[in-house]
Amino acid sequence: MEYRNLGRSGLQLSVLSFGSWVSFSKQINDKVADELMGIAYDNGINFFDNAEVYALGESEKMMGRILKKKKWDRTSFVLSSKAYFGWRGKENKPNQTGNSRKHLTEACNEALLRMQVDYLDLFYCHRADKTTPILETVQTMNTLIQQGKILYWGTSEWTGVEIMEAHRCAEKYSLIGPTMEQPQYNLFERNKVEADYSEIYKNVGLGTTIWSPLSSGLLTGKYNDGVPKNSRLSLTGFEWLKDRVLQEDRIKKVKKLGDLANKLDVSLAALSIAWCIKNPNVTTAILGATKKIQLTENLKALQAVALLTPDVMDKIEKIVNNKPEIL
Repeated sequence: MEYRNLGRSGLQLSVLSFGSWVSFSKQINDKVADELMGIAYDNGINFFDNAEVYALGESEKMMGRILKKKKWDRTSFVLSSKAYFGWRGKENKPNQTGNSRKHLTEACNEALLRMQVDYLDLFYCHRADKTTPILETVQTMNTLIQQGKILYWGTSEWTGVEIMEAHRCAEKYSLIGPTMEQPQYNLFERNKVEADYSEIYKNVGLGTTIWSPLSSGLLTGKYNDGVPKNSRLSLTGFEWLKDRVLQEDRIKKVKKLGDLANKLDVSLAALSIAWCIKNPNVTTAILGATKKIQLTENLKALQAVALLTPDVMDKIEKIVNNKPEIL
């Protein structure tokens, strides 16, 4: 396993990590989650990602039960949560969502209880909040760090402008700014990581814990001929994801990428993940496997990186044909 510093911080994350979005409490039970987290940990993965909204709090509870059972040394792994959407779904009332001082503080406390830990290593604002002053958010995160409830804070799916505004507030008032961002990044979603954040890496530093390196499974090839039963895109309530992911043009490109992967004698999944972590601005790619065979195959991305020669990278670029323009 390779480890990379999270932005300009001293924290080291495994270049592959394990997440719980959609899968925990929706697709897999405690027994399967226990097995997968064990495989991940035994293979050097040290970062486990979660959020208040995942399965409306049940994902954090499941991860908490497994961590308690595992009895791993708390200093040996990194744990995260994210707040913004709340966990009550349609029952959310005012102040139970967003990035206000009230919600972030209460969401942090709730995450600690659900995951049965004393602190979170990483705590994210799951989205930008247009109704809360950015200074209030930065102050709140700074306070949570001072209280020892979180160690680093960051953002998820914020624009480069919003992240820099947080840094400006932090610098002006001698507060701790965001260390990391969690954007979607894969062969079809590239703009934020490659273009929007390009100056932030240079100016203030930014760690990235990217999600969906396989574009919700599209980059495994399993949706080439339709939606398999019990797959992520077949779940009730995720029709929006299905509509966004299953685009005819993308499926054509996936088939071509699959042909290239076959020539390299590697799975399309491993090749796609390897492409993500080849980018030095990616700290870690979050895996979301639901089966042992998926996770072990995804872990092969570590070896597949060596296959990404300039010639292969050029072939991939010609297939996807979507490199962002950096102004």
